[in-house]
Amino acid sequence: MFSKVLIANRGEIAVRVIRACNELGIKTVAVYSEADKDAYHVELADESVCIGGPHSKDSYLNGEAIVKAALDKGAQAIHPGFGFLSEKEHFCKLCKDKGLTFIGPGPDVIFQMGDKEQARILMKKAGVPVIPGSDLLNSVDEAKAFAKEIGFPVLLKAKAGGGGKGIRPVESMDTLEAAFKTASQEAESAFGDGGLYMERRLVKVKHVEIQVLADTHGNVVALGERECSAQRNNQKLVEEAPSPVLTPAIRKAMCDTAAKAAKSVGYVNAGTIEFLYDDKDQKFYFMEMNTRIQVEHPVTEMITGLDLVKWQIRIAAGEKLDFGQDDFKMEGHAIECRINAAATGVVNRYREPGGPNVRFDSFLYQGYSVPPYYDSMLGKLIVHAPTRADAIQKMIAALSELKVDGVKTNIEEQGKIMQSPAFVSGLYYTDFKVGD
Repeated sequence: MFSKVLIANRGEIAVRVIRACNELGIKTVAVYSEADKDAYHVELADESVCIGGPHSKDSYLNGEAIVKAALDKGAQAIHPGFGFLSEKEHFCKLCKDKGLTFIGPGPDVIFQMGDKEQARILMKKAGVPVIPGSDLLNSVDEAKAFAKEIGFPVLLKAKAGGGGKGIRPVESMDTLEAAFKTASQEAESAFGDGGLYMERRLVKVKHVEIQVLADTHGNVVALGERECSAQRNNQKLVEEAPSPVLTPAIRKAMCDTAAKAAKSVGYVNAGTIEFLYDDKDQKFYFMEMNTRIQVEHPVTEMITGLDLVKWQIRIAAGEKLDFGQDDFKMEGHAIECRINAAATGVVNRYREPGGPNVRFDSFLYQGYSVPPYYDSMLGKLIVHAPTRADAIQKMIAALSELKVDGVKTNIEEQGKIMQSPAFVSGLYYTDFKVGD
């Protein structure tokens, strides 16, 4: 096992990883930007290093500075968290070249699964069902020809990146050219790659993903599903586990497919296979693979009793999974609400909810000044209960108890989602809107 790990991230995921390391008896090194000198993860870690200015490109995306900090402090491994450098194959390779263990998959797998065009090709070869779509589109004319072939509506998607960037739904040929240019420009700005491909747009579908763990000894376990259909602008708002609509047979088929997908590319560590699921036809299609820990991993932890971040570290250290596909059980129901800031400000009052099976993963404290440079997520509120109805009610109560004054948040909106008839019924889809 490692004696010291550097966490190449900030915010709640940095705090989460530090806590997992503490429980494993591992010393931690935090990195921080000039804007984060008073951040909670800096205080919580055993050691800390300032790696640059407030903008991400000068700090949390500065792989060379992060690796230097790890070497200077004597860390053996780097945990990338999610976002920033977590899915950058060049950073993974840099870590390995400098003798550091990257807590995640290898650079080749990160590259293959991060390039959506390449991922589609690999999944097709592995026999995983994919949404009908194009190869990389080289021009607007190619996009028009393919759209005519498969029919509208279609979805233009960036070949690189994630987080809802570079995605545009297109309803007709009249709007295709403008959508193509906008999506390509957005992808170029966000990921440095304006490449696009096209998929048939599936309507009234659910976003369901499978968590996998894979060790260096060839073992792969699929840990059930998470439902992530409550979204805005292709970004998730609420996640729950298990999905309210999956039958045992579909769950098994989806888990078997996810495990097969991971094995086919030689995947190691924690990863997530994302599917679109048509609950009317009971068919599912591969969408993408996230080669890192997910924001929503706590709902899987709540229903399985497994600590996924600890397992990430153990696997990276060469440990073998001590359970198989049939050795764990999903118990009860878990829901996660992402708590986001609508603007910057100073937290002048802060109160976390409590009670049995209520968890708030955050980095907030009273007096904390929310910087303007990073993602808007302030934390994740997670609850677990014996039934879905109980979990919804527990979440409503927890949201009413959570106070983050001084910064405008979406806490009230999340309460409305929990009471929305569509969400309560479980029959909500990726086009879900608050008030449905």
